[in-house]
Amino acid sequence: MPEARYLHIGGGFSVDMEQVAGIFDMDNTTVRSCTKTLLDKAEKEKRCIYTTYELPKSFIVTVKNGVSTIYISQLSAGTLRKRIEAGGL
Repeated sequence: MPEARYLHIGGGFSVDMEQVAGIFDMDNTTVRSCTKTLLDKAEKEKRCIYTTYELPKSFIVTVKNGVSTIYISQLSAGTLRKRIEAGGL
């Protein structure tokens, strides 16, 4: 079976796994001011996409052509990791 190229991140959104720079747990990373600054800047620059209106559990940073986009997901970083291990389901 060929390896999947896309990762479903919730809310009907999928990202190209080759563009994923990182997947981060919202609770563990947002306590740092640098992470808050990153998220605030992405929000102001309209590079932040919310996949849900539910409580966010993770954020995914993708990079395409040198431009980063941040997806806010209701799925945990652990769940996304398991999906990657399962081939992006």
